[in-house]
Amino acid sequence: MKLRQVSDLSDFSRGHWLRELLCRKEEPSHVQSSPDGQHLLLLQKSRPPTLPRVVAFQRHSIAGADLERSWQPPQPAPVGLLFLQSPVAPRSWVLAVVWEHGRTEVWHFLVAVGWQLLQTLELCQGARARVVSVCSQGSSLVWCEERPPLGAQSDMSKCAFRFCVCARALEVGEQGVQLGTVRIVLHNSPEYQVLASPQHVFLVPAAAGFATTSKFLLIWHPEKAEFTITAPSAGFIHSKVLRSSSESDFRKLLLGSVGLLSGFAPLDIHASTVSNSGGLLLVSTKGSVSMVEPDGTQRHIFDLEGGPLAQGSPVQLKTFGSILACVLAGVLYLVDQNSGRLVEKEVLSMKEVHFLELQGEEGSIQLLSQTGIYSFSFSKPEDSSRPEPCLVEMVFEEACRYYQRRSLSSSKLTVEKLKKGGTFQAPVVLAAILQHSLHQKQKPAQVLQDTYTKLLSTVSLELQSYMSLELLKACVVCAPESEVESYCKELVEQEVSRILQSDMDKDNLAYLNSVFASFPKAAWKAIRSCLQLQQNGDGLLVARATPEVWKKVLCQPQLEEVGQNGMVPLFELICASFLRFKPKWLPSFVELTQQYVSSSWSYSSKEGPEGRVPLYKRALGVLARKSKHGEADDEMELELLLCSKRPKAVLQALHLLIRLKLWQRVVEVAEKFSKLSPLLNKEIFITLLAEFAQHRELDPYLDRLWPLCPAELTASDILTVVLQHLPHSQDDPVPFSSEGNQLTVGLLKPLLQRVVQRPSVQDEMYTDALQSTTFPPPTPPREH
Repeated sequence: MKLRQVSDLSDFSRGHWLRELLCRKEEPSHVQSSPDGQHLLLLQKSRPPTLPRVVAFQRHSIAGADLERSWQPPQPAPVGLLFLQSPVAPRSWVLAVVWEHGRTEVWHFLVAVGWQLLQTLELCQGARARVVSVCSQGSSLVWCEERPPLGAQSDMSKCAFRFCVCARALEVGEQGVQLGTVRIVLHNSPEYQVLASPQHVFLVPAAAGFATTSKFLLIWHPEKAEFTITAPSAGFIHSKVLRSSSESDFRKLLLGSVGLLSGFAPLDIHASTVSNSGGLLLVSTKGSVSMVEPDGTQRHIFDLEGGPLAQGSPVQLKTFGSILACVLAGVLYLVDQNSGRLVEKEVLSMKEVHFLELQGEEGSIQLLSQTGIYSFSFSKPEDSSRPEPCLVEMVFEEACRYYQRRSLSSSKLTVEKLKKGGTFQAPVVLAAILQHSLHQKQKPAQVLQDTYTKLLSTVSLELQSYMSLELLKACVVCAPESEVESYCKELVEQEVSRILQSDMDKDNLAYLNSVFASFPKAAWKAIRSCLQLQQNGDGLLVARATPEVWKKVLCQPQLEEVGQNGMVPLFELICASFLRFKPKWLPSFVELTQQYVSSSWSYSSKEGPEGRVPLYKRALGVLARKSKHGEADDEMELELLLCSKRPKAVLQALHLLIRLKLWQRVVEVAEKFSKLSPLLNKEIFITLLAEFAQHRELDPYLDRLWPLCPAELTASDILTVVLQHLPHSQDDPVPFSSEGNQLTVGLLKPLLQRVVQRPSVQDEMYTDALQSTTFPPPTPPREH
């Protein structure tokens, strides 16, 4: 990376004063360059006796009137400097200075004339409103304003939701500047910082906000009138379309999500800005840089060095194409946004710097410092057509993650340390073998060390498999549209098989989620092939997967690992595929998995999958996430409950059948599952006896129900259950009802006779003694 000074600030109007302002102890709170790069604006917040001010500096000493606005605290201060496109002339723009009390000044710069105030507008409708944050989205201004309560003595803690997010079109034409009508985006909300991308507006909770509302971000999609609620670290994403202005209330927006959101940790945000790709860049207090996409998903990019960030420590972020530039504590980091790879790192000699907009130049960055403007030229990330260096780099990155997970040290292991340290030889050897294999087709084979040759012969099959996989990927990219589907099927099958043979960490799980989402049918066929699922001659589903593959399928990672970006475990992915392509097989699959679990882990083991959440409940969770629920889903829920053979699940299925009034099925389930255990038999019989007392639907099946009566139930117990569940009548009881749906003694008589005539438990204990021919028994002979 080469540092080159392109300006010592002498080419700016009043350049000496610009240098003086930059050298003051009070750092400019905001530095911004115009779209054409010819103007610099400084928003200076100074301490008394110096007045805070907004100052504009023109490049190349363009003549004309200057722009300088100052104010005396506690007068309202400016909260935003926004450059807006003007349709008056091509590539023309205007400057909007938005003040706290809503007044908006629109300025225009003309050569030889200088800065001119086009118009002063009132952005807010209420005179008491106070703007706390503002941004421009297309041709509209979006801002968050505070609306204080009417009562002067009102408790501010009780008025936490006193803010409102608004939008208003601002049109610049030949006739002047016009404001459109105010659009209420969100009212009765907490304080938000609004940040705009070309198509979306991010609402980031203010640092001083309440803990309950700082656990999630909001993303507004103006074209679709839709809000996305996202808690990225927890993997929670929920979207809601606002069909009317009444639904734009903050409390109504969160209705239905409050219970989930209350359990999340507050967002960890040290700094935030919008990238040129439209995502939201976040820096956590731990130095982790991540990107929140407009759909609410989060992607980790890079970890800054130096550990936790001190409160108030400045972090400068700016994106230049695919490169993310970050300045922290005098160190400039250049990171490839796509791969998260550190491109370059440079220690700067300047204490305070600010990124500037750069028009038309790629591969360089401009920085403003106290001594001038400097340009950095950097090399672009390596072309993907030459994969060797990237693949070798991936070996070391994977090794870093592997060793870091198993290390007891708190110091972070980096690729540079791994290459130079010499402690870990495995990645060095593997990188050498990989380079040797990749260069064989293009160049004469490089000579490997003798110690590597044996290892190469061991991993040769893996390398061939890897090379064929890479070749298949290249075929997918270059193949005609008619052949892409067949290539994708083969590619997905190889990828799924490869991951099932690897460690099921969160990266592999996230990759599997994306594969199942992008190629659902191919992924379904791949998982059938890997598990060797098929029906035998009796029509039963069988699987011939190895124990290692079963462990990967049943693996249930920790919640903090699974929650990232909404990804789900592999078992749930497979269940969703069954529901989509072969729903009749799902109960049999759950039963197969339970058989494997029972043979591999003890029933009460907390290490196995049944130790956390039962498998049938995980399958039911997948069924519950379906957008539409029909009769087939009720039948599927019954099958999943019954295939588990767990007492609670069987009783739940029985109650579901009763609710659906499927009495024939009720009796069949009772007869089948009463044989599993005496306790379950008693619960089933009491449930059906209670139903028998309330209506006459079970009367045709009494001859099949009474044999299910447990031996320990007495006539008194039966009458107690019946009396407790008799329906309450509003009219006075009469001896003979005309309705014909009341319980009569005649209906209950066969059961009571059966119980009374049955020998009791105590009688059975003394049966042998009572049936003896002589009583008492004869005295045994004595020994003389």
